[in-house]
Amino acid sequence: MSKAVLLRPGSLIGSYPQREDYRDSWLERLVDNISGMLRQYGYAGKPDYRRFISQVNRSAEGLDQCSLEALKSRASDLRKNLYSQGLETELVAESFALIREITTRLLGMTQHDVQLYGGWVMLQGMVAEMETGEGKTLTATLPACTAALAGIPVHVVTVNDFLVKRDAKWMEPIYRFFGLSVGVVTEEMNLAQRREAYASDITYCSNKQLAFDYLKDRLLLEQENRHLHLQLEGLYNPRPRTSRLLMRGLCFAIVDEADSVLIDEARTPLIISNTTKLKQEEETYRYAIKIARRLSNLRDFVMNFQERKVKLTDAGRAQVRYLTRGKGGIWEGPRRSYDLISQALAALHLYQLDKHYLIKDNKVQIIDEYTGRVMADRAWERGLHQMMEAKEGCPISGGQETLARISYQKFFRRYLRLAGMTGTAREVSRELASVYRLNVVRIPTNRPVMRKQWTDRVYVDAEQKWAHIVGLIRQLHEEQRPVLIGTKSVASSEYLSELLTGQGLPHQVLNARQDQEEAQIIAQAGQAGRITVATNMAGRGTDIRLSPGVDARGGLHVLASERHEARRIDRQLYGRGGRQGDAGSFHSVVSLEDDILLEFYGSLLTRLFKTWRGPLPGFIGSFLVKLAQLGSERHHSRLRRELLKQDDRLSDMLAFTGRGE
Repeated sequence: MSKAVLLRPGSLIGSYPQREDYRDSWLERLVDNISGMLRQYGYAGKPDYRRFISQVNRSAEGLDQCSLEALKSRASDLRKNLYSQGLETELVAESFALIREITTRLLGMTQHDVQLYGGWVMLQGMVAEMETGEGKTLTATLPACTAALAGIPVHVVTVNDFLVKRDAKWMEPIYRFFGLSVGVVTEEMNLAQRREAYASDITYCSNKQLAFDYLKDRLLLEQENRHLHLQLEGLYNPRPRTSRLLMRGLCFAIVDEADSVLIDEARTPLIISNTTKLKQEEETYRYAIKIARRLSNLRDFVMNFQERKVKLTDAGRAQVRYLTRGKGGIWEGPRRSYDLISQALAALHLYQLDKHYLIKDNKVQIIDEYTGRVMADRAWERGLHQMMEAKEGCPISGGQETLARISYQKFFRRYLRLAGMTGTAREVSRELASVYRLNVVRIPTNRPVMRKQWTDRVYVDAEQKWAHIVGLIRQLHEEQRPVLIGTKSVASSEYLSELLTGQGLPHQVLNARQDQEEAQIIAQAGQAGRITVATNMAGRGTDIRLSPGVDARGGLHVLASERHEARRIDRQLYGRGGRQGDAGSFHSVVSLEDDILLEFYGSLLTRLFKTWRGPLPGFIGSFLVKLAQLGSERHHSRLRRELLKQDDRLSDMLAFTGRGE
């Protein structure tokens, strides 16, 4: 993977390298699916890395005796060789050895052999599945620094601005030693600051900021793909488009929390739009909510919780026609009026305050269900966001006119080389292989995992569940063990907080309302007797360090108060405890009234077990929960595949009209 190969001209312009968009044939998809399935169940062989590790160790001989000046001289020679010869194995081994030595001297940490393995896997363009707590942030410096020394622009992508700032600041001394520049892209930055950050050798950014900046470049170039025309523009225009681009192309991306970015986030298309404000539209949304409040469930409409859709019945359509007669305008068209009322019903019944969104500064702000964080600049499509604002009595924002659109699948497939790291990839290895052509390689742990799994409990109703959780928290608190309780929503975290306050149990709450206090809350979560209630904000990228004496008491206990749609997200939460050989334990306490079980089974289970007291027998409860999660995973995978097909169809339509994305 030499510089010449990696940075070949892409489909946009010569100075903006990216991979040509491709369509998989049915045979290619079948082969990728089989490959991913074999890796998912451990039947595919792993790359033999022992020889490479031996090369790194040979290259490291004598480095510990060198002065910093001597190491800088060796780094300078290495950079010239990597730039001219590309990423040859011997040079990569030398680079890894130097990076390890510099990390030890500057940060007081050392990349272990398994981290060298993870870095080598990522440099090959694969996903390294590393157990939580194994030091993925430090591992990423190996491929990022090596590729940057070879002259390849590197994007280190993670899930939010908090981790972007933290990781860049933490790892910057390593890069600076090698003479590499480090850029950071966050939401509050202007275009000039972003352009400067992307001009750096290594740029840390979130997936959302990165994809939107790419769309901005596409809009600026207006789909121009003739290199000569763009060069000629520089002769007569003092500010040609090429000088106003934000990015230098899509060369090499290392995606942290790869399953979250490439799988979970892939359900939502990224859209740049213009806001249009019409008084008539505002009245329409408010009237739609008014009508929807008068309709009755089951008689006038039926709800599909899994797909978050509402369908009007024949009686409901008749009622809508009756209630809108004589209104004129948009209400004259039956299909449009039915769509408006369906969206209004979805806003009223399928989206809940402090679960799917919260009100902040008199605005409706979406809560990401996978990360628990507020997405202040994101809005629901097709008028749903305006319906939510009408429902909550907030000012109605303008409608959206789409200017550019892309999905994460289409975007990340355009990188010339894509790699990733995460603690939870094996469940989606088939999808990573079939959609992104990414193989997943499981990396062994540096120390044996000491995390213990307690028996999960499944109760019939939520009241029994919360009573058991509060009692267990009290017991762990008395034993001076720290405990982290994971909840799925802001509302659940605040409800549990009320219960704990009523029992006189001191605790901290981390949710979308307390995002400014995140670092402080996480820093204290491993102290003896500490009780932390958190949404998914504590599920990824958080390193909870145990205070002295806690390890001997059993370490951090992680309790999931509800299971997620994907088993991977549960595993991410459990991975907050028992890191790097520390003691720890985990289990879940759920009820048949939890969302995932209600959406999959409806009220069948609560009716079936309505006279049952206490937890269900272990094997029955585990089977019911696992079946619901498998169903949810299949459903979401189908939605992501449909979005990719929709993107392909849209690209074909726009190409026919002479437009791009």
